[in-house]
Amino acid sequence: MTIKNKLLGAAAMVLVGQAAMAEDITVAYFLEWPMPFQYAKATGMYDEALGGTVTWRAFGSGTEMSAAMASGDVQIAVSQGVPPFVVAASGGQDLQIIDVAVSYSENDNCVVAEALEIDKDSAGELAGRKVAVPLGTAAHYGFLSQMNHFGVDIGSLDIVNMNPPEAAAALAQGAVDMACGWGGSLRRMMEHGNVLLTGAEKEEIGILVFDVTSAPAGYVAENPETIATFLEVTAKANAMWADAANQAEMLPVIAKDAGMDEDATRATIDTFKFPTVDEQLSEGWLGGGAQAFMKGVADIFVDAGSIDAALDSYDAAVNTGPLKAAGGM
Repeated sequence: MTIKNKLLGAAAMVLVGQAAMAEDITVAYFLEWPMPFQYAKATGMYDEALGGTVTWRAFGSGTEMSAAMASGDVQIAVSQGVPPFVVAASGGQDLQIIDVAVSYSENDNCVVAEALEIDKDSAGELAGRKVAVPLGTAAHYGFLSQMNHFGVDIGSLDIVNMNPPEAAAALAQGAVDMACGWGGSLRRMMEHGNVLLTGAEKEEIGILVFDVTSAPAGYVAENPETIATFLEVTAKANAMWADAANQAEMLPVIAKDAGMDEDATRATIDTFKFPTVDEQLSEGWLGGGAQAFMKGVADIFVDAGSIDAALDSYDAAVNTGPLKAAGGM
């Protein structure tokens, strides 16, 4: 039995005892950000399970995803960074996290131009430099956290708001001294410079990097079965990828959908971790850890002047009901 048929069988189980939902939805995602869900996306698993058409729209940043959900153009965002989610929620947008999409400390970072020869032992020399940062994103949070760690005054930097692809090009052209981003853009940045801290070093000082699947709270409340079915298909694809025997079949499909070659896809996805449903529902993640982490992110953004105020609590910004249903709980 092929992986596709296995997923088809799993998806069909969701519809047993239900009327077909037959709802067309639009889902946001990123190119050059390869994940197992893209196998299910490319092979029609979501359409089959939901009984309708899923339209997938690629975005340049998590802040753009928030705007699209606010306008009603997008119902679900896959792999939205926690910082852009926090920015939107702190500003009053009624969004909810519905699962943990991916953890990737090694795949989101800032790169210093190689000509400057600045590393973690000389980070203070960044003062007065020009930095390309996608504001309100995970990369922005990581940048602020690293500058705080190294004691670099944010006010001394010339910060330019750029999405990662443009930031990578600017670094290559010498137009900026440091650029921050993720995925394929980060790999291109690394061709022209070095990171100050590795992923492991960032984790040691409390800089976590993970993305979530998010959706407008009103949509989740009105369509719990749709959300649960979507998350179940995602979990099945993650489980398939976790079995190395399936990866030869899945990799080329994921690579094509991500707009990458297979070598780059393998290099990127090998730095990712895809928590299981049980892991996501644990205390370390959606059982409390993520909520506490969001509060920390918001407080850092307030201190940096990036947002006006943080919420007292981010507990209401997490809804585990659909994920529990997806896991049969």
